[in-house]
Amino acid sequence: MRRLAALLLLLGAAACAAPPPVREAPVSYPASVRERILRIAEAEWREWGGLVAGPGRPRLEPGAEGSTDSFPRVLAYWRAVPEAEAAEAIARNRARWSARLAGDADAAIWSEPAWSAAFVSYVMRGAGVDEREFHASASHAFYLDAILRDAIEFPAQAPFLPHEPAGYAPRLGDLVCADRSARPLASWRDRLAETGKFRPMHCDIVLRVSPGLVEAVGGNIADAVTLTGYAADAAGRVLSRPAGEPVIFAVIENRLGRLPPFAPGTIISARR
Repeated sequence: MRRLAALLLLLGAAACAAPPPVREAPVSYPASVRERILRIAEAEWREWGGLVAGPGRPRLEPGAEGSTDSFPRVLAYWRAVPEAEAAEAIARNRARWSARLAGDADAAIWSEPAWSAAFVSYVMRGAGVDEREFHASASHAFYLDAILRDAIEFPAQAPFLPHEPAGYAPRLGDLVCADRSARPLASWRDRLAETGKFRPMHCDIVLRVSPGLVEAVGGNIADAVTLTGYAADAAGRVLSRPAGEPVIFAVIENRLGRLPPFAPGTIISARR
């Protein structure tokens, strides 16, 4: 028995020391996928009424998510998320929708949980980005964890790369990410120490870039899909927001269509 116990301990130690299985490397995508991301994001924004938020603009009144027309829109966002939280949110809100149809005008449709990460997941999946390259999630923190892991393990092939806001000017299709917690992250690097733990965040998809301004589309802003303006410096880098607003801690570079063999100037051979 002692020999058996010792052997089991030895095997257990070996298992713990064994390297993790090698993950599949991310694949490359053509630029048309990034272009579809932009088209889908803009189309969704316009369908919600083309709301705009940002510096110098009046505070938007919430309420659009509970409208009759919004039910199938947000339902589609949640359907893009495979997590159990999404299925639970759908079940609760289908029940509220049924109550609304039965005459309960006070049924609060899609009032919870927050669906901004589901919106980003919907756009990515609708554009053709597979789960391997973008982990659809009900939480921005969790799809960001997957992005950071790829950036570290596959820096040459990762479709998304994190940058410090002060050192990188966003381009179309990038993500601008902010921390909504009481003790916000100062950098995306700080997230590495808490991978897998929930943290309230919000990311928007960059739709327009102009001198002094970066405009990005996000979900669940004023209970709608909204275009938010971010002040930028002369080089196009997003500036820090006023105190009390969510802290921008990362800009995620979208490299879809910018990696071999689809990088600009690369010649792709094709068999006929």
